[in-house]
Amino acid sequence: MKRSHVCLLILAGLAVAFGRQFSSVPEQGRSMTVTKYGIVAAPQFLAAQAGTEILRAGGNAIDAAIAANAVMGVVQPYVNGMGGDLFAVVYEAKTGKLYGLNSSGWTPKALTIEYLQEHHIDKIDPIGVHTADVPGCVAGWDALQRRFGTLPLKQLLGPAVFYAENGFPLAEKNARYWLSKTLLKQPGYADTYLPGGKAPGLGDVFKNPALGESLRQVGAHGRDAFYNGKLTEVMVDFLRAQGGTHTVEDFASYQPEWVEPISTTYRGWKVYELPPNGQGIAALSMLNIMEHFPLATYGHNSVDALHVMIEAKKLAYADMVHYVGDPRFTKVPVPRMLSKDLGAERAKLISMDHAACQVAPSQITEELSARGHSTIYLSTIDKDGNIVSLIQSNYAGYGTGMVAPGAGFSFHNRGAGFDLTPGKPNSLAGHKRPLHTIIPAFMEKDDIHIGFGIMGGWNQAQAHAQFVANVVDYGMNVQAALEAARFTKSTFDGCDVQMEERIPVSVREELVKRGHEPKVLEPFSFTVGQGEAVMRDAKRAVNFAGADPRSDGAAIPQGPPLTLDGH
Repeated sequence: MKRSHVCLLILAGLAVAFGRQFSSVPEQGRSMTVTKYGIVAAPQFLAAQAGTEILRAGGNAIDAAIAANAVMGVVQPYVNGMGGDLFAVVYEAKTGKLYGLNSSGWTPKALTIEYLQEHHIDKIDPIGVHTADVPGCVAGWDALQRRFGTLPLKQLLGPAVFYAENGFPLAEKNARYWLSKTLLKQPGYADTYLPGGKAPGLGDVFKNPALGESLRQVGAHGRDAFYNGKLTEVMVDFLRAQGGTHTVEDFASYQPEWVEPISTTYRGWKVYELPPNGQGIAALSMLNIMEHFPLATYGHNSVDALHVMIEAKKLAYADMVHYVGDPRFTKVPVPRMLSKDLGAERAKLISMDHAACQVAPSQITEELSARGHSTIYLSTIDKDGNIVSLIQSNYAGYGTGMVAPGAGFSFHNRGAGFDLTPGKPNSLAGHKRPLHTIIPAFMEKDDIHIGFGIMGGWNQAQAHAQFVANVVDYGMNVQAALEAARFTKSTFDGCDVQMEERIPVSVREELVKRGHEPKVLEPFSFTVGQGEAVMRDAKRAVNFAGADPRSDGAAIPQGPPLTLDGH
């Protein structure tokens, strides 16, 4: 690398350290959103706009996140909705405290390995009824609103109700991903999402009045409308008719959990994820390994930098899959997995000359392969600097694609992630949460606070580590860090790796020489996930945000308060 380039990287890094994220990155296509007011960054512009309208109405970042998420379930039902799970990190500006919410659902109490054996089931259908855990999304909205919200849930869900009942025209990515041919025969799927038997296209207006009514009920009656009301009975009757073991009690007794975020340091920054049963710990493990290599000196997306990150991914994921499960059922050695000593030990296993096609421990089951790419991530920030980093998912596509009569939303298939071998951390059991892919994140240094996330199944932890490296090692602002070309590896061993074609041919050829087996993706590929980020410069009381061009998303700022006379 030329000395001038090294100097630029060093200067950019210094700029980040002092809270100035204005580095010049050639591949940045969009500008950051910058304002002293709030911002909502979401993967669909209608959702982002809905969130900013809530901010303008006097709501805070938490209110805006709930509103935006509810609209996302209407406009992108193929990746999220009331039938899925939710996780969030909340940064409270006045106290500087972080709060974690795990609103991932649990299995029906009667669904156990023994039950499956008794019914001669040795493998769960990935879109079958046994993958439909009790959805946690609505309970998550309720928990967030009760603890931090300032506006009533009815008002927060109002924009989603409007779009469900009055319709919205499909945007470009909407039209591209709307139809799932594998789900056409799932009960309720075609009736709900294919009006007139045809998938809506670009610009076609889609309405879902049944979903509008479900949202109205939740707005009026809170979580009870979903977990202990008439809708509950409809859902349970429907799921049991498909062969499920669900009961009203499985829904009524479900509660989300407030958790303490886990963290590590990376070159002076502190990076936070949520604790198991999620995969966030793998992102922190990756960073602990990457810290032993001079990535800034190597250069962004250089052969050496990519080689290190790909190898670190394998090592971190091998540990994650081996040890992580629902901590209510199995002891997860979180302190050891986060230790700098372990990071140093794992870093020593990386050879700069060749890729490792097998790493230990490597005990990956078929159920934990590349499934589950269908998720949304959004982040919000308000004028006071409160931040919400929120992620919500159906797991794979529309999940099971099953829609209960009159409900308007499909049930997720998160239970497909369980291991059916007894005695493992992620083995199936009643009222157990599976090893989860969806993870919100947060990072901070001095006066800079960033809420970020990148969706995409098992892609997420490795994408988080790449985002952090982009900010810390290469001095990128949050928009550039999202736009930068990424790699992803869907399996946890082997030398296969996917990367966007914006990574130069010469780099890919050198990776092949080291034993990697790269597969080229389109320039801005859905496969490497889609993300958003918001940032607070507390010293200047200025907010920044970025939105991933891989989606229909946008980072929309809140408008200034207006008086009747225009002043």
